[in-house]
Amino acid sequence: MTFTVLTAEFAHETNTFSVIPTGYAHFMARSRCLEGDLAIKARGHANTELGGFLEAARSHYWHVIHVLSASANPGGMVTADAFERLAGAIVEAAKKHRDSIDGILLGLHGAMVTTFCEDGEGELLQRLRAVVGPTLPIAITLDLHANVTRAMCALAQIIVSYQTYPHVDMRRTGLQAGNILQRTMAGEIRPRTLRAHRPMLGESTGGRTDKGPMLDWLARARAFEAANPDVFAVSLNAGFSHADIAEVGPTVLVTCQGDPGGHQAFAEGIADAMWDARFDDLNQYLTVQQAAQRCLDWPTGAKPLVVADYSDNPGGGAYGDSTNLLAALLAAGVTDACFGPMVDAAVAQQLHACQVGSSVDVLLGGKTDPRFGGAPLALTATLRRLSDGSYTGDGPMIGGQQRSWGPSAVLRVAGIDILVVTNAAQMWDLQQFKAFGIDPAAQRVVALKSAQHFRAAFGPIAGEVIVCDSGALCAPDCSVLPYTKVPRPIFPLDQDIDIAAWKLRQQSNPDV
Repeated sequence: MTFTVLTAEFAHETNTFSVIPTGYAHFMARSRCLEGDLAIKARGHANTELGGFLEAARSHYWHVIHVLSASANPGGMVTADAFERLAGAIVEAAKKHRDSIDGILLGLHGAMVTTFCEDGEGELLQRLRAVVGPTLPIAITLDLHANVTRAMCALAQIIVSYQTYPHVDMRRTGLQAGNILQRTMAGEIRPRTLRAHRPMLGESTGGRTDKGPMLDWLARARAFEAANPDVFAVSLNAGFSHADIAEVGPTVLVTCQGDPGGHQAFAEGIADAMWDARFDDLNQYLTVQQAAQRCLDWPTGAKPLVVADYSDNPGGGAYGDSTNLLAALLAAGVTDACFGPMVDAAVAQQLHACQVGSSVDVLLGGKTDPRFGGAPLALTATLRRLSDGSYTGDGPMIGGQQRSWGPSAVLRVAGIDILVVTNAAQMWDLQQFKAFGIDPAAQRVVALKSAQHFRAAFGPIAGEVIVCDSGALCAPDCSVLPYTKVPRPIFPLDQDIDIAAWKLRQQSNPDV
């Protein structure tokens, strides 16, 4: 039997502390929103969830109706207008085809917050259920940093999350979800998704899968899947702590059928392990002054020292214009270095009116909210390159995908090449430097803005990797952020939590 499947991708990781709302234009910029065949052409052969969906479709001879693929860089809350346009298009397609579709397969993030509701994914799923009814199979894929709500689990029978951070398994995740959906549509299985969580803003390692306890937990998850024919996917979600919402934090999901008792017990066991390891952060966060001194002392001729500004990670919704690390590098006299990105659309525009090779005076960075990451820097620099910002990734995460920083420039200040860009994005591919005349492997020091994804491409060229806290919006110390909506008590905002009493309260009132 040939099945018809409605597919779409609609993803956003929302940092509710950002002062910049994520509007429709943010989704439309840089070809981040593509419809139907255009999306398939651009994303269908890459390491994307859609690529995995289409691989499943070819294997099972589905007829695919792909609505759209839309994403925006992490940032502030998604506006009602953006949500209504994009989620609305998916819901309208479901209405149009509801008499012919056998299932729905969606690539979501799991941490979307809108200006009118805390659970963007749950809202979309609720609207789809109102159209297709309670039994049509719906499968969703999620980022490992999803804040998975009870509504998501109630409304989608199948949930499969990434298993890697840096995320390099998007296509595999899409394929796994598609294969489970196929078995469900064929009547072979009747899955549901169980959920376990603990009162934490996030898993202590941020979900790192290059080392640390997540590796053991994932191995246990794969073994549990292999040993239980009624278990189809176990997903470990680290959560996204920079969302001030009621259902925040790490979760363990089991997509399964049959008697739920043993499956739930397994999920609770992994959740307990996450709780027990809540103090075990793998990163050592240097101050920017400490990081600068390490850079100054790094030997010439060695492989580059890579220093990551964890706090100003645009991949977590930070602004990308923190100046504290750059200021420390300049003050220390660090040379033979590159730095990027510095997100500053005004300076990028200013530089595009200048001649390459000229000396320019700029007031760089720190303009969005100087409380987080530092004030603008007054610099005299040499303009080395101008660009429209386009590049094509060649690394493990975005290899083959075309992206753009928007109007961009490279400035040299006292031996540091600074990549100035218009569009915020984190560093996760060498081409984000190389396409603009900067070879990271040839530098003594590579300073970049990212929390973890950079390791996939920059780890192999690094002599050492260090991480610093510049005090920007994604600071690892969550106590500096003004939470008002998260349930209390919650770790690490509250250190003295009686977990046994908390579990009893959950048993008596699971909706809390």
